[in-house]
Amino acid sequence: MSKRRAGHAQVRIIKATSAPEQAAGDQAESVVNKSETSTQINRSRTFSAANWISKPLPMHALKRMVSESSILPQCIRAYKSNIAGFGIGVRYKDDIEENEEAEAEYKRLEEIIELLNTDKDTKEVFEDIIEARETYGVAYAEVIRNLAGEVVQIEFIRRTDTIEKTEYLDPYMDTVYYHHGQKLVRKKRFRMYRQNTAGKTVYFKEFGDPRVMDCRDGSYKKAGEVKRKYMANEIIEFPIGTQPYGEVRWIGQLLGVDGSRRAENLNNNYFLNGRHTPMMIIVNGGSLTEESYHRLTQYMDDIKGENGQHAFMVLETENLEQHTDFEQQEKIEVEVKPLAEILQKDELFQEYLNNNRKRVQSAFLLPDLYVGYTTDFNRATAQTAMEVTEEQVFQPERKSLAWTINNKLLNGYAFKYVEAYFLAPDISNPDDLYKILTVCRAAGGLTPNKAKEIIFNALGETSEDYDGDWGNVPLDILKSSTPAVPGLPTGPSGPATGQNGPTAAGLQNITEQLDGKIEKAEGSGDNAEVVSVMKAVRKLLEDMRQKGEAE
Repeated sequence: MSKRRAGHAQVRIIKATSAPEQAAGDQAESVVNKSETSTQINRSRTFSAANWISKPLPMHALKRMVSESSILPQCIRAYKSNIAGFGIGVRYKDDIEENEEAEAEYKRLEEIIELLNTDKDTKEVFEDIIEARETYGVAYAEVIRNLAGEVVQIEFIRRTDTIEKTEYLDPYMDTVYYHHGQKLVRKKRFRMYRQNTAGKTVYFKEFGDPRVMDCRDGSYKKAGEVKRKYMANEIIEFPIGTQPYGEVRWIGQLLGVDGSRRAENLNNNYFLNGRHTPMMIIVNGGSLTEESYHRLTQYMDDIKGENGQHAFMVLETENLEQHTDFEQQEKIEVEVKPLAEILQKDELFQEYLNNNRKRVQSAFLLPDLYVGYTTDFNRATAQTAMEVTEEQVFQPERKSLAWTINNKLLNGYAFKYVEAYFLAPDISNPDDLYKILTVCRAAGGLTPNKAKEIIFNALGETSEDYDGDWGNVPLDILKSSTPAVPGLPTGPSGPATGQNGPTAAGLQNITEQLDGKIEKAEGSGDNAEVVSVMKAVRKLLEDMRQKGEAE
C-alpha cells in the first residue's frame, strides 16, 4: 500500500459512467443536475389519460342535503354575499406616483374585469362559484381566450357534478409565469377534465396547459391539426382543501345534517299519519246498537268542514245479557274520555335540531347574526361578531380568491402596478372613531382636511382637500393666532388671511359650508357621534373667527 506524500493533495476524477459500467456496478450517477420539477411520490406517474379519479361522495346527494337542510342554505348565502357580494375593485399594488403606464394598466384591468362575463356582473359569477364550492366542495369555471391567448371570458359551470378529472399527468410542460412584470418559466404537470351530460362528453384541459387538445376525444394535437371550433377550452377550479374533488367544510356534520332532515320529516309526517284520536267512548254493561255504531262512524267521517261545527250525536245502547226473569237489570253506562293530553303538542327533537344547527354554523365559523338568528344580541355583541367574522372568515377567503384572479386567471397580462381585489364592508365602529378623534384633537393632531375627510366618508360623499397648505395644519395651531398660513381660501367679503392668520371672513365662509353639512347630517338621522365631531370642528372655527374679530 502506497503512502501519501506530505504536502500533496489527493485528486479524484469523476466522470460519467457508460451504460455497461452502470449496469455492472450500479454506481451512483456522477453527473448531478438540479431538478426543475416536483419529486414527491405520486401515483399519477403510472396513470394514463384513460384513468379518471372516482368521486368519494355522490355530489347529487350533497346538493340534496343542502336543499333539504334548515341551516346550510343560510350559511352558504352568508359566504356568497359577504365574500364576493360587495363587488370587485382595482387598486395599485404599491403606493406609487401615477404615471401613464400605471394609469393605462389601471384602466385596462378595469375593462377586463367588467367584460369577463357579459351576461351578468363579474362579481355574480364568483358568487355562483362560492355557492357551488360550499355545496360540493369544489367549483369550476370555463376559461375562454382570444386569438392572442389572452383570457377574455369566464363561464361558470353549473353542473358541477358532471365534471370528472384525472390525476396530474406526465410529461412536465414549460409554463410562463409573470412576477412583478418579470417573465419566469416553470415546469408543471396538468390534469385532463371531461363533462358527461345527456349522453355527450366534452373534454377540457386544465388552465394554463399550453398544449392543443381536441375537445371531442381529449387527445393532444400539434398546432394546426385541430380546427379552432374543436379546440378544448380550459377549466379553472376552486376547491376546498387538498382532495382532488375538494371537501365541503361541513363534512364532519354530515350525520347531523342528515339527522336533522329525518327529524323534520318525522315532525312533518305526524300531520299525515300521526295519531289524531281526540276521544274514547267507553260502554260499561252493554254495547252500542248497530245503528249507533254506523252513526258514530259516519259522524267521524263527516266532521270536517263547516257542516260539522254545530252537529250533535246521540248514542243508543243495548244490554248484552238477555234475561227472562223479572230481576232488576244493571244500568248501562256510557263514558266519553278525552285523549287530547296524549296528542303531540309541539315538534319533536327540538334540542337535537338546535344543537345540530349550532354545529353546522361552527363548521362555517358563522355567528347567529349572519344566519338570521338575531334574538339575543346588542350593539356591542353584534359589532364584535362582525369584526371577528370579517377577520377570521371573510377576509382570508377574499384574499384567496383575489390571489387566484391576479396570479392565475389574469397572470398572462403581466400587470406590474395594479391588481384586482374584492371589496369589503365598512365595519368601523363610530364610537371608537369618536374616541380616536377626541384624543387626536386633544393632542393637537387633527387637521381640517382629515376632519373633513372623516365627516364626508360618514355621509357617503367624496371629500376634497381645502385649497392651500393651511388645511394640513392641526386645528389647535390655527386657533393659536400664529403667523399667516399661506393658501387659506378667500371669503366672500375679502381675503381669507391677514398678517396674523386667517381672517374672520375666510373662517366665516368655511363655517357656513360646515353648517350645511351638519344640517344635512341631522336631517338624515346619521350617527350622533359624527354630528358631534362636526360641531366640535365648527366650534373651533367659530372661536377662531371671534378671536380674530376681537383683535
